[in-house]
Amino acid sequence: MKELTISLSPHVHSGRTLDRCMWNVVIALIPTFAVAVWTFGAPALWVVLTSVAACLATEYAIERWLFHRPCTLTNGSALITGLLLGFNLPSILPLWMVIIGGVVAVGIGKMSFGGLGQNIWNPALVGRVFLLLSFPAAMTTWPAVQSGMDAATGATVQADASTGATLLAQLNAGHDSMDGAHLMDMLVGHMNGSLGEVGSIAILLGLVYLLCTRTITWHIPVSVLASAAFFSWAFGGNPLLDLLAGGLLLGAVFMATDYVTSPMTHAGQILFGICIGAITMVIRRFGSYPEGVSFAILLMNSFVPLINRYMHPHVLGERRKKK
Repeated sequence: MKELTISLSPHVHSGRTLDRCMWNVVIALIPTFAVAVWTFGAPALWVVLTSVAACLATEYAIERWLFHRPCTLTNGSALITGLLLGFNLPSILPLWMVIIGGVVAVGIGKMSFGGLGQNIWNPALVGRVFLLLSFPAAMTTWPAVQSGMDAATGATVQADASTGATLLAQLNAGHDSMDGAHLMDMLVGHMNGSLGEVGSIAILLGLVYLLCTRTITWHIPVSVLASAAFFSWAFGGNPLLDLLAGGLLLGAVFMATDYVTSPMTHAGQILFGICIGAITMVIRRFGSYPEGVSFAILLMNSFVPLINRYMHPHVLGERRKKK
């Protein structure tokens, strides 16, 4: 008779590891990074590198001198935070502000809760919102496309749309639909905005890679985008415009899907995504701020424990209670 050995779960190993998932996200961000550098030039490169360096240095310092535990930089999570924070910033933001954002993102948004797996909110968005509230003028000043540090500044597509006239009228001078040239500009990144929100095709390529490698599932990105499109239409907006302009795509693909700050079940993820899309459109249409993705994701991050509590899978063999 063979001896039965009882061990702790998991009993079936899929081969997926934390490090592999994190580095898959880094790979998926490469096209977006390339478009940002191509669109805004060297200033974009410096902003992203500074953001990454600040996040890595902050995590290393806290792990080494405060927590006194082994360094965790190799898992790629701090690198992702630095990349996403950089992608949420203007290319002409002063580098000392970028450093402050990196310190806040990792130091407050992540390590103050104990590190990876314990934070409540997406760290990159914590850093972005802190900078937005602390330095609103600098965070809403954008360079002209492909012009570099000495360029004249201009408004983003969403900021233009929030001033009264619809984006449709501004782009097409009264036509009823977006023409191919303007649509292509938005797809390839020829427009103002934060570094990571100007190349829709690059973000979608990253989404395809994440889905093919099973790093994420479709539930959150699709529900966010579908919800945003529906409420854009319901509020009299242009759904295609709202999907391509601003940080909606970047947020839906790379930030709302964060493992730690999103629901565990597919049903919970769909509810999570629907609420993010709806809140984003409410802020864009009725708020004084032209972009609402960051606030929508952070707000729904706060509800994730509640969603996980009431939308969880039943234990195998458990009898469902009749209502």
